[in-house]
Amino acid sequence: MFHITHKADMKIPKDQILQIFKETDALLEGHFVLTSGLHSPHYFQCAKVLQYPKYLHLLAGDIAQHYEYSEVEVVLSPAVGGIVVGTEIGRVLGVRTIFAERENGVMKLRRGFGVKKGERVLVVEDVVTTGGSVEEVCALVTESGAKLVGIGCIVDRSNGKAQFDAKFYSVMEMDVQTYKPEEIPESLAAVPISKPGSRGLQG
Repeated sequence: MFHITHKADMKIPKDQILQIFKETDALLEGHFVLTSGLHSPHYFQCAKVLQYPKYLHLLAGDIAQHYEYSEVEVVLSPAVGGIVVGTEIGRVLGVRTIFAERENGVMKLRRGFGVKKGERVLVVEDVVTTGGSVEEVCALVTESGAKLVGIGCIVDRSNGKAQFDAKFYSVMEMDVQTYKPEEIPESLAAVPISKPGSRGLQG
């Protein structure tokens, strides 16, 4: 099952987080293909937690508090998972919030969104596995000449593999077993596949 790390600077008690997961049925078991393409017997469906305003405010508020003195001017999230948490963090910090989305498989700023040279940007995601989507969004920030002041997420399930060139903060760390497609054990291969991620969505 999942192993959740209680971070030393965490404002939310570990037992409270576990209770939230249980109440919202956010911890799933089966055979899942993650957005990264990796396979896992477990999946954390963050959207099932964030659909409740009280939990959204609690978890997003923890990230917002962590960056409240970073002079954030814009909160930028990858679609689709990061939009809800990013918007709430922007509301708490009182700053503009935008999102990036894929067009023909490439992460872009669309719908008239943009960041200006020198603007201080906080990138926010709901769940980080490999960090690929976050890296793409961070690249948009640097290419625009803006300043990347930090990266925040609700759940870091990268098992320490996600590394960024900016201050990274997660509300919790969750160790989840993952497999490359060619390394899937027989026991997992026998379970029907689910693809809960959002990368295939097109705007």
